[in-house]
Amino acid sequence: MWLIEVLHEHKVLTSHHITALAFTGHRTANRRLRELYFMGVVDSFRPLRQRGSAPEHYTLGKAGAELLAARAGCDLAATGWRKDACARIAFSPTLDHTLGVNTLLVHLAAAGHLTQWLSERSATRLWGDWIHPDAYAHASLPTGEVLPFFLEYDTGSYNLARVEAKLPGYAALAATTGTRTPLLIHTGGARREAALRHRLAESADRLDLPVATTNPALGDPANPVWLPLASTPTRRLALSELAAHWPGLAPAHTPETVSAPSGRHATLPWRPIRPQPPTPEG
Repeated sequence: MWLIEVLHEHKVLTSHHITALAFTGHRTANRRLRELYFMGVVDSFRPLRQRGSAPEHYTLGKAGAELLAARAGCDLAATGWRKDACARIAFSPTLDHTLGVNTLLVHLAAAGHLTQWLSERSATRLWGDWIHPDAYAHASLPTGEVLPFFLEYDTGSYNLARVEAKLPGYAALAATTGTRTPLLIHTGGARREAALRHRLAESADRLDLPVATTNPALGDPANPVWLPLASTPTRRLALSELAAHWPGLAPAHTPETVSAPSGRHATLPWRPIRPQPPTPEG
């Protein structure tokens, strides 16, 4: 059921993603996922690659969506599942972007760094009047504190002005809700990061937005790879250091921000899904 909920929330996960989150071995994961596939609980596809082969990509199957609907007490249509759902995801022009977001956050979740991870769809449901982030998450820190953050996964497909135009929405959300949640931007490369930082620095300072950037060449997103925007250059920080760098942070998502529609024909009642599966004892 956890896997069904996670696939519904995040649309598509590779066999490597699922192994990292829920299994200790890839062979065991593949065997069990294959069984779920033949039961119709999950569906799958494998994208063509010019070089090498891609891992199996898993989406929610019809039986999985029916279980999800039955558990929530609503109709199958309320889950948003369609018979062409797998094909639509497989041929989506945003597939690589979705996988990039999921890969970054799976890495943090598998290492035990995330206590909450909301997809773009859930974030839009909660804050769509102001912002459309690619994800929202809570990172657990060694001190016991939690670092809440919005994630923008910037591949360079948008011009810099369009990225800058997103900042006022984050400022409006903070002003309206009385929260202060950092924006982390993962850029496509070092040159893109440098150009983006130059473009955003003045706006972020004027709007009093906590923003930090990184790029994939720097490696593990849990390591000191995040460089805050500031009037004076600072060293790159780890997730565990960002909370201290930005005092007075407040999460945008709390139990009070959840609103669950009701009624048999309403959309599927929403609740946050833990990034890690439940333990056997749990």
